[in-house]
Amino acid sequence: MSTPTLLIAGCGDVGSRLARQMIAQGWAVHGLRRSPGKLPEGVLPIAADLFDERCPAAWPTGPLDYLVYCLAASTHDEAGYQAAYVQGLKHVLGWLQQHGQRPRRVFFVSSSSVYGQLAGKWVDETSAVEPSGFSGRIMVEAENTLLHSGLPATVVRLTGIYGPGRERLLTQVREGYCVAEDPPLYGNRIHSDDAAGLLAFLLGSDAAGKALANVYIGVDDAPAPLAEVVAWLREYLGVTDWQAEAQVRRTGSKRCSNALARQLGWVPRYPSYREGYAAIITEAL
Repeated sequence: MSTPTLLIAGCGDVGSRLARQMIAQGWAVHGLRRSPGKLPEGVLPIAADLFDERCPAAWPTGPLDYLVYCLAASTHDEAGYQAAYVQGLKHVLGWLQQHGQRPRRVFFVSSSSVYGQLAGKWVDETSAVEPSGFSGRIMVEAENTLLHSGLPATVVRLTGIYGPGRERLLTQVREGYCVAEDPPLYGNRIHSDDAAGLLAFLLGSDAAGKALANVYIGVDDAPAPLAEVVAWLREYLGVTDWQAEAQVRRTGSKRCSNALARQLGWVPRYPSYREGYAAIITEAL
């Protein structure tokens, strides 16, 4: 069997973690990012700006088996999201067509922001897409751009990513963060290693001939109220002083299910925030 080839467009944190996993499995991995010097060892570099419609000179000319679009917006406003997730994706799809490349499957890393459900309601891949903000609306536009492209495609809607370098909540708790307990504000999380691991699992599943769905949610096993997470972190970190007034009082929240990915055989390395945050704190010691 020939070596599978993968191009990761937007090879940043999650993309680099994915690249390492696939290289370890013997895949040939191309990584596209503005600063290719930051790519992991073994990744074939493509220096490019996805906001530029001109195809990068280093774009591979041979067949590509898979493409993962894994970009992070450089600015968190409507224009930044539109450029990163819609225009950038259109550029990449155009470059594939320009080179006569038809991957076996294209994966787009999306977000659970496409769901606007409230009051702790459970959502899965069959739930109505009801984005409440511009980020969710633009993600839906990008998803549809790919799903209607004529290429085999799968969207992976990741929830809140945390991990090394993504430790804002830990900092807030150390600084005395306080959260309203009622009504519960449910949060959905996935460790960055598991985000990459899910993508690696889906790539391997498709390569092995398993049928994939059009959409998967990337989340751990245990969506939990933010107040519960904060209380656990306080105890784990030994924080004994916090603000008297809650800094977060929102009524909207949802709980995302990973049942579809688990049915396919995926198992998260960090099934809940407890294992994930414990690993981050231990590694930092």
